[in-house]
Amino acid sequence: MDRETQFEAGIRPSRLEEYIGQEKIKKQVSLFLEASRKKREVLDHILISGPPGLGKTTLAQVIASEIGRNIIFTSGPVLERKGDLAGILSSLEEGDILFIDEIHRLNPSVEEALYPAIEDFRLDIVIGKGNSSRTVSIDLPKFTLIGATTRAGMLTSPLMSRFGIVLNLDYYDIPSLKMIIIRSAQILGIEITEEGAVEIARRSRGTPRIANRLLKRVHDYAVVHSNGKIDRETAVKGLDFLQIDENGLDSLDRKYLEVLVNRFGGKPVGLSTIASALSESKHSVEQVIEPFLIREGYIQKTPRGRIATEKAVNLFKKV
Repeated sequence: MDRETQFEAGIRPSRLEEYIGQEKIKKQVSLFLEASRKKREVLDHILISGPPGLGKTTLAQVIASEIGRNIIFTSGPVLERKGDLAGILSSLEEGDILFIDEIHRLNPSVEEALYPAIEDFRLDIVIGKGNSSRTVSIDLPKFTLIGATTRAGMLTSPLMSRFGIVLNLDYYDIPSLKMIIIRSAQILGIEITEEGAVEIARRSRGTPRIANRLLKRVHDYAVVHSNGKIDRETAVKGLDFLQIDENGLDSLDRKYLEVLVNRFGGKPVGLSTIASALSESKHSVEQVIEPFLIREGYIQKTPRGRIATEKAVNLFKKV
């Protein structure tokens, strides 16, 4: 694992009671786990959807920990052929969890091979070619598939219908993010005040992954410019140094808004034009930059293109 992955793994909760926020989701998961135990049945297949960084992988790990079973990680783009899926499925044991990230990006042929595996716990393998080919069915142990997606609308209807449990994660509020930051700081041995944690939480775009990243970077600032302790004043100075303003906008967000407000005078602008102006891919613009700007009311999507709202215009006038 790279250092950032190791960092995330080190601060992830391992039990449901340690998982902060998403209270309604936690209550649902707790009930489903208890029902599974009482019925002595394998947990039903689960789809977890939500924007990046909200804890989909973490929740899957927590579920695996709660039922005491192994979890195997893979992702939709990695599973290019049926053989890739067959190799993973054949390694599963009774009650194990198969976690597929970005499940909406599964190859259609792999998705078709997945259907009998998750519905009948059967793997169909074609042996031979042409007229001499034949299909061999291999029984699989009962397992739980957990699929994670940032774009639930891109899942095919047949795949969506095979998930018995659908969990939709939402952005976190400031109190929940504050608790996450304080917990992470304790694990990492970082001294932080409650006011300092609140300031970081306010600028974290409702996303735990961003909150934890900013905690590390602000701590770096505190180590160099003060005694290493993060209070509100140090948090403000550190976040300003990182060009994260009080609204949670970073330099790329502001550059995006500058393109709409100043360069194109508030007229509708197409995604390709914006991506070119920012020297970013269309995927990055649509999946990384725009969700927060739309949620906070800075831009609107229209059939003719993206339009800056009055809120964005007024913000830019202040700047």
